[in-house]
Amino acid sequence: MSAAKPQGTMLGHPKGLFLLFTTELWERFSYYAMRAILVLYLVDAVQSQGGHGLGWTQADALNLYGTFTGLVYLTPLIGGWLADTFLGQRKAIMIGGALMAAGQFILGTPHAWVQGMETEVFYVGLGVLILGNGLFKPNISTMVGDLYEEGDHRRDGAFTIFYMGINVGAFLSGIIVGSVVAYFDGNFQAGFICAGIGMILSLIIQFLFAQKLLGDIGRVPAAQLEKQRAAEKGEVRKEPLTKVERDRIKVIMVMGLFTIIFWAGFEQAGGLMNLFTNDFTDRMIGSWEVPTTWFQSLNAMFIVIFAPVVASIWVRLGDREPNSPVKFALGLVLLATGFLFMIGAVLEMGGDANAKSSMWWLVGAYFFHTMGELCLSPIGLSMVTKLAPLRIASLMMGAWFLFVAAANKIGGIIGSFIGHGGAKEEQLANAMSIFAGIAITAALSGVILYFMADKLVDWMHGAEDSHHTEEEALEEEIAITAEHEAIKR
Repeated sequence: MSAAKPQGTMLGHPKGLFLLFTTELWERFSYYAMRAILVLYLVDAVQSQGGHGLGWTQADALNLYGTFTGLVYLTPLIGGWLADTFLGQRKAIMIGGALMAAGQFILGTPHAWVQGMETEVFYVGLGVLILGNGLFKPNISTMVGDLYEEGDHRRDGAFTIFYMGINVGAFLSGIIVGSVVAYFDGNFQAGFICAGIGMILSLIIQFLFAQKLLGDIGRVPAAQLEKQRAAEKGEVRKEPLTKVERDRIKVIMVMGLFTIIFWAGFEQAGGLMNLFTNDFTDRMIGSWEVPTTWFQSLNAMFIVIFAPVVASIWVRLGDREPNSPVKFALGLVLLATGFLFMIGAVLEMGGDANAKSSMWWLVGAYFFHTMGELCLSPIGLSMVTKLAPLRIASLMMGAWFLFVAAANKIGGIIGSFIGHGGAKEEQLANAMSIFAGIAITAALSGVILYFMADKLVDWMHGAEDSHHTEEEALEEEIAITAEHEAIKR
């Protein structure tokens, strides 16, 4: 990619990194603020019944949530192609950000202004938001790498700094939007407007400082640059896949199936677990009630605290460090452990839907889910880059995101089994069945993958072999987690 004009450094990195850090912080704040209240808004009573929502059933709301989060991972494939082929990353980010802000403000339209058309306006806002996300999401993290020349050792540290911005935004979102909604007496439109303001801040920062701090980075579509390079080097002859390449692709496909199982469970956080927090959890601390959305910030907080710890553990294990499939298996078992806490929450209620479970069950669940994410998810993206043949690397990364998109939709379907309305006792019993089903499926999948690990490593044909000093290995482990956060979130 084209290089930025020198503009000095900050903490040893180009100042452009901190521009991208701040831009992404506010964009992720916007997205996660909206995500934290989406299902709550859908199931809240309509205005005529004293609520501020659309009055959907929990099943319909969770189905829609699954479709939304699935499209969040599907549309970046199109947005990335448009940026690479026609727009360039910078233009794609500005267009995408403007659409996302517009989508948030459409969602925040007061019901009194659109009486009788609340649902139609909601769908328009959500659709515009999804389209904007597709243009924004895949391009800003790519620009982080483009700040550095190939082989620059600072690149790994840059993604670590960048992912801190992502998780600061995600952490603040649930707390701020929950406080705003509570201040306005449960008015979710105020929450969507708050999310829109966050997106506007992201756009303003990018508009004011991009040219000064990034130079020409992201202005020229990648396809044009590739054509120039191909012309300089001559065309690369297309060759059929070798046996080693086919084996490595098989590993990606197999691990992708287990990835679906993990994310289908993990993404209950913004759906079923969000509803359980709202309806069945004692959130009182003295006379003050913790807003439901605050629990959505736990994952980001745990990632910031424990990502360096987990990375350090892998490095200190040295030759005893588990291989990628075993780490995947451990991630699935930790996911199952998190749902054991949710089962504990239901059992504490003793079948009484009017009782409330302790909020500490939720904290435990989110903790173990985050530990599972740190074992599994960063390894997945790193594995694709190691195993995919260079000439189809983008295709394989696209396939990986299709697995994640499918997982989000399946997760919504699973959550929707809580039922269409009905008595709270029935909903509680259904939630228990869902939590138990996910726990059993994740645990069994982890065991199966553990016993498949040696065969999968054989199919990798040495792709995992590395020879680093302990310091280099630690930096690489943290950077893998960071790059995952930049892309996945």
